[in-house]
Amino acid sequence: MSTRSVVVVFSVVVAILLAVIVFQSQMQKVQPPAQEQAGQTAMPPGGGMPPGGMPPAGAQVASPPAEASPGLEWKVPAGWKTLEARSMRLATYGIPAAAGDAEGAECAVFYFGPSQGGGVQENLDRWVAQFEHPTQPTRSQAEVAGFPVYRVMVKGDYLAPSGPMMQSTGSRKGYALHGAIVEGSAGRVFFKMTGPEKTVLAASRDFEDMLKTLRKP
Repeated sequence: MSTRSVVVVFSVVVAILLAVIVFQSQMQKVQPPAQEQAGQTAMPPGGGMPPGGMPPAGAQVASPPAEASPGLEWKVPAGWKTLEARSMRLATYGIPAAAGDAEGAECAVFYFGPSQGGGVQENLDRWVAQFEHPTQPTRSQAEVAGFPVYRVMVKGDYLAPSGPMMQSTGSRKGYALHGAIVEGSAGRVFFKMTGPEKTVLAASRDFEDMLKTLRKP
């Protein structure tokens, strides 16, 4: 092979290698983030829960912006204490323990933004699924101030999911959940009360009275 032929072949090989390097570089630029490859979802701004409201397992949830508004107002029952602000929540209320219970209950309020947070039925089912050996859940539907309100009550051993991966923090025996999802004018608002069974049952009237005060701002 002549010297000129060797030079030509070498130039072709170099050109091919450069083309391969450029192609791989472009592929890396369009590669989706690792969390999307794993099937995880980044919730849009607007708050949670799973849910719990609640965000699905594996969801990466963004806290709602300060200006986010659910388009709803309600009155907090007397005796309930407004707790410190927490990520993904509009509000958290502490409920005093009933006689015989070692600890009180908690009512968390979530808002994820318009058309966000998942469907009503899937969230109600998710709340029930957070219990081991649950009783038959009680479900009901009503309307308050023109807003559809969907309720569920269930008792059993609560798995107490927490964190962005919604992992169980340990089984809480003898717990109950009284929850409601409100179809607000700016999106669904999730009210989730959980705690020892006696305390939740004792606070259920206050919970229902709070829902009756729902109104537009």
